[in-house]
Amino acid sequence: MTAVPGDAARSVAHGVFTIERHYPSVKPQRVFDAFASVEGKNGWFTALNAQWDVVERTMDFRVGGRERLKGQWKSGMVTQFDATYFDIVPGERIVYAYEMLMDGRKISVSLATFEFKSAASGTRFVMTEQGAFLDGYDDNGSRERGSIAIVDKLGAYLQG
Repeated sequence: MTAVPGDAARSVAHGVFTIERHYPSVKPQRVFDAFASVEGKNGWFTALNAQWDVVERTMDFRVGGRERLKGQWKSGMVTQFDATYFDIVPGERIVYAYEMLMDGRKISVSLATFEFKSAASGTRFVMTEQGAFLDGYDDNGSRERGSIAIVDKLGAYLQG
């Protein structure tokens, strides 16, 4: 085992979680569209509070395309999300793999799947994530809680 800066041991923890939501009176294409452009994602896919400023945001929404969201917290810490799109079925499904970095140090690598399904009165949204959480910097529980908060922001964006 090799030492990591800060004397933490190298480790990996695996986790899987699923988040489901029902968005009444919202068609699947509208929910999908909230993922398909920088303008759509700017409405909900951001840090959870005002203690964070966007440093960089790029998006190439196509199979093989990449997305980056990098921001700096008021504390000075920089976080970064880098994704590659592997599957896009318009109005129905998105699959991407992404890594998260904190101050340049990789803390996780995940596979995320988003499904947009017609429901009687709107859309049934299903997000499933499979993650490898590295060197003690993150864990499945905290990622799930953060993802729930972001999905709740998506719901508010869709209703607003």
